[in-house]
Amino acid sequence: MLRQSFAALLLAGSLAASGAAFAQSPVMVGGAPMYANKTIAQNAPEAPNLKTLVAAVKAAGLVDTLASKGPFTVFAPTDAAFAKLPKGTVETLVKPENKATLTKILTYHVVAGDYSAERLMRDARRNGGEVHLKTVEGEPLTVKMSGKKLVVIDRTGKAASIQTPDVKQANGVVHVIGSVLMPKAKSGKMG
Repeated sequence: MLRQSFAALLLAGSLAASGAAFAQSPVMVGGAPMYANKTIAQNAPEAPNLKTLVAAVKAAGLVDTLASKGPFTVFAPTDAAFAKLPKGTVETLVKPENKATLTKILTYHVVAGDYSAERLMRDARRNGGEVHLKTVEGEPLTVKMSGKKLVVIDRTGKAASIQTPDVKQANGVVHVIGSVLMPKAKSGKMG
């Protein structure tokens, strides 16, 4: 009887430990684990589908910002999202003389605060299906419900689906999106 009780206790402890490990499993982005105890700046370079974003963040000098305390909510475009831009756009934006424009675009993907998908859905339901967020760049983004998914709409009216929500970070949360968001251009052009 004592042996059976001890075995049951070990099994219960083992299940509890595996449950705790499961609850803390990292979210995968592009096949790479994103750890909740690392910052956005530490996790993003590990994702093979965020290489263009990481290069752009480096070119704009924003690595230290994304390593800071936050919290931040980042809508992170994938490499495929950047590939949708007109040919040569990324190469032009990462040039030193275009740093201000690149910074404007990148900071348009960042909101101060920690906005989980659940919070965005809840806020959208309370506001007729959408929520407006002020970006670090200064212009608003709109997040709308599309069935059970969320879509982010930029100032130009272009929508970006959230492909991987709630990638928790030590300094906020990342939502991986399928398009690059653009702030409203002054006099019809960026830059």
